[in-house]
Amino acid sequence: MITVRLFARLREQAGVACEQLDLAGGTVAEVYEALVHRHPGLEPDRALVRPARNEEFASWEDAVLEGDEVAFIPPVSGGAGAELVELTSEPLDVHRTEVAVAHPGAGAICSFTGIVRDNNRGEAVTHLEYEAYGGMAEREMRRIAEEVAERWPGTRVAMVHRTGRLEIGEASVVISVSAPRRPDAFEGCRHAIERLKQSVPIWKKEFARSGAVWLEGPEVRPAS
Repeated sequence: MITVRLFARLREQAGVACEQLDLAGGTVAEVYEALVHRHPGLEPDRALVRPARNEEFASWEDAVLEGDEVAFIPPVSGGAGAELVELTSEPLDVHRTEVAVAHPGAGAICSFTGIVRDNNRGEAVTHLEYEAYGGMAEREMRRIAEEVAERWPGTRVAMVHRTGRLEIGEASVVISVSAPRRPDAFEGCRHAIERLKQSVPIWKKEFARSGAVWLEGPEVRPAS
């Protein structure tokens, strides 16, 4: 048996978040085809889906073994290194992330805070909901911190992202980067937020007067 997990828009389309399937020995693609057959409302276009196996991004041709966990996710809306990496449903505090990266050799700390705004796509937004693939999201966030540390030696990174419902004006993500020199702190912080938006499996559901939609990269997908 294998465990299959669905997130965000795909979870809503199928009407389930997790299933057990007797498909060990097949490929990731075959697992998804079986899901589409079982749940006809599920996204049929694999170009709009990213597969993961055991909390690592996978290819469609990868073999699935007994006991594996396979996840299907929409495109995401993501020495020194990670001092603090966390997903939380609690309000964020930029002071906490700055304290986490501060040390005597740091000549600069640069922080970024993402805020829920009251409008998008020409519409008034009432609130947002964030969903994450927990273990995989935190692992990808640590990898980003390692990228920053390798590219800008001496940097330290703290990265915390909210999940659940967020109201207008609340912080959705906070990133702090310390470095011996100011330019490295700026560049490292910018790299961290851009990479988080590209690769970390966290999704944003936007609620507006016209209805709710999932924001997936440059695409907008209606919520069910």
